[in-house]
Amino acid sequence: MIEFKNIVKRFGDKLVLDNVSHKMEAGKTNLIIGTSGSGKTVMQKCLVGLIEPDSGDIIYDGVSFTHMSEEERKLLRQQIGMLFQGSALFDSMNVEDNIKFPLDMFTKDKQQVKLKRVNEVLERVNLVGSNKKFPSEISGGMKKRVGIARAIVLNPKFLFCDEPNSGLDPQTSMLIDKLISDITKEFNMTTIVNTHDMNSVMEIGDNIIYLKDGKKEWSGNSKEIIFSENKNLNQFIFASEFLQDAKEMRMIESRKG
Repeated sequence: MIEFKNIVKRFGDKLVLDNVSHKMEAGKTNLIIGTSGSGKTVMQKCLVGLIEPDSGDIIYDGVSFTHMSEEERKLLRQQIGMLFQGSALFDSMNVEDNIKFPLDMFTKDKQQVKLKRVNEVLERVNLVGSNKKFPSEISGGMKKRVGIARAIVLNPKFLFCDEPNSGLDPQTSMLIDKLISDITKEFNMTTIVNTHDMNSVMEIGDNIIYLKDGKKEWSGNSKEIIFSENKNLNQFIFASEFLQDAKEMRMIESRKG
């Protein structure tokens, strides 16, 4: 579990995060949603230590990340997996070497052990036999799956995903969502996803925090969000006709139940 309490962050005179508190739960996909400029990217960067909050506390499994020494933070980061928006694969490395990179950085395992682990995670993301392909030879969806494989190769307790469906078609996005959700539950990870994809919100939003102008406006799950009376949230979520129809259908189904 990751908990953050009363996080405040300013850049000059601009208040980006205004006293934000929330709990990200293990075994669930925890979503941070909001428009551009809402503070969600800054929030995620604070959680992994890329940006230091001006005040407040960030707590990993009961231990304050805010007050850790740099050495303690380095040890914790070995338990963190990252899936970047653009996959961030090394173009000069094949799939196998991209996934093996964290093992080379953080372990002293023999090559045979590392390759065994690489093949295990390749199988988990349904990319068996893709070891020697280069990023330029695979699709966007495959790159995302390689990125996921690299993110979980060290068996992390915490997984951060930044816009995992960016640039993907709807069908591939659903596959990536399901993969992230399944892996989260399978390994009981605390997964934090920044997303604009409202289909992701509806399908895998186990625990959602909605930020607006740096403030926590609402929190709940994908079922509760349908019935939210928060005007700003409804304008954000149900901007498209498709999602408005989805809301109406779920409300009808709930009345039948």
